[in-house]
Formats: sequence, structure tokens, C-alpha cells
Amino acid sequence: MATGDSLNGHVEEGRSANGTGRSLHPILQAVNDSMLEGLGQLADYFGYNRVIGKMYGALLLSPEPMSLDDLVEHLSVSKASVSMNMRMLENLGVVREVWVRGDRRKFYEAESDFWKILTNVLGARELRDVNQALEVLEGNIQHLREAIPSMDQADQALANYYVGRIDQMKDFFRFAKLILTSILERSRDINVSDIKRIDIE
Repeated sequence: MATGDSLNGHVEEGRSANGTGRSLHPILQAVNDSMLEGLGQLADYFGYNRVIGKMYGALLLSPEPMSLDDLVEHLSVSKASVSMNMRMLENLGVVREVWVRGDRRKFYEAESDFWKILTNVLGARELRDVNQALEVLEGNIQHLREAIPSMDQADQALANYYVGRIDQMKDFFRFAKLILTSILERSRDINVSDIKRIDIE
């Protein structure tokens, strides 16, 4: 996660904590900021915007559910941005809406089962992207094969070369789909909390 002077004691008095209305100890605030920045960078690495990562981090580190207004205040971003990104987080299955007695606002909490998050993201986006890539590749091969009879000899040779290269790529994506599907199927039988140690040789 993010590092720097903020973790070496050079911090101001903590800001309001996650929806609690009180200030945090400077070290707690520094760690909170570091985690949110790191999760923002991680989200950016995987092709999402940083606000999504920071919103998930804020919810994960909050002992109590947070409202959209809490997140706006805590992250200093617009309510429109928080609302839009919350829908994406819900679609990915990494946050859930919860009911808070006596308050009609919507509140949210983070999914803390990280294996479930991984499989949700793989199923929602990565597998979809692999399927889309396969459709594009298969479509290109079909177009080439249909057009080859109308080409001259030189173009036919190049078209067949294209088909061979694209076919190789298609095999790779078919293998990737097999691996992703296997992971998603096996995840149903895995309880990460039962794993005490992983030996890597």
C-alpha cells in the first residue's frame, strides 16, 4: 500500500473516521489513507477507476455500514461519482446494501470474503472479455476464409498466414476460458477460512 512520511509520524491530527463522526489517531489515519490509496492504485491496475478502489477500502475499514453521504465526506468526491461507482461495486458483488434501523438512507458494507470477490470479478468481467475476444477472432477467421476464393495468389497466401496466426491466438483464449471456468467451478467447494498454510515449492 502507499508509503511515505504519513506512516513515519509526520501527519496532521486525523480527519473524521469512516462514518463515525470522530477524529482518528494520526497513525490510524495514516494507515487508512495508505490502504485507500493502495486499493485505488490496485483498481486502476485492473482497469477500474481509483474511486472504486478507495470506496471499497473505506467500506472495508469501517466497523459500521456507510451511507453515500459518509463516503462523499470521507473521500472528498462528488455524490454523483460515489453513486455511479457504488452501482458498479454492487454489480461486481464486492459490496452490499444493508438496512440501518431508524435511517431511511441507503447504507453499504464491504464483502470481506476475498475469494468470493475474486470469483465475482473473474465471472463478471474476465470471462466475459475472453468470450468477446473469441467471438472477434472467430469472426475474423470466417471473414478471411469466405474472402480467400476472390483473392489473387499473393493475397491468398497472406490471408492464410493471417488465419494461422489468429487461430493460434484463438487457441490461447480457449485455454484461458478453460482455466477461468475451472477456477470458478472449483471456488464453490473452497472455504478459504479452512486454509491454514500454503506450501510453495
